[in-house]
Amino acid sequence: MSVVKSPISDEGDRRAVAEALQGALVDLVDLSLVAKQVHWNVVGPRFRSVHFQLDEVVETAREYADTVAERAAALGISPDGRAETVAKTSGVDTVKETWIRDSDAVRTLESALGKVITRMRDRIESTDKPDQVTQDIIIGLTADLEKHRWMFAAEDAEGLGA
Repeated sequence: MSVVKSPISDEGDRRAVAEALQGALVDLVDLSLVAKQVHWNVVGPRFRSVHFQLDEVVETAREYADTVAERAAALGISPDGRAETVAKTSGVDTVKETWIRDSDAVRTLESALGKVITRMRDRIESTDKPDQVTQDIIIGLTADLEKHRWMFAAEDAEGLGA
């Protein structure tokens, strides 16, 4: 059952867009959870700056998760952001349930962002033909995630190849 009739008539195209949006949704939900877990547990001399950077990632991920879910709904695709679905399908690694040194926190987020960005770039390609509006949303969110990754990489000289 669909609340809205999808403007994407081809079933293969609709499936590709649905997979891209659902995958983006779970990665963004999980990214926000991982960033918040690290945010609560970061310690070290750069605590304050890393703590605030993590909040920025959480805010971006949550805003785009909502945008992606609403785009899916607008296309007649039921978004699934349940914890069970996120745990089973996210591409983001889990984090330890303990204190995290600021340098490890930076590397953890840099890695998580890198994995999500790689998956988003695949979604950019898969939505090019079937739905450029969805593609545009994914391009915008990928640009913002790349900016966050660059900022974490700047915290970690090795992340920039320095």
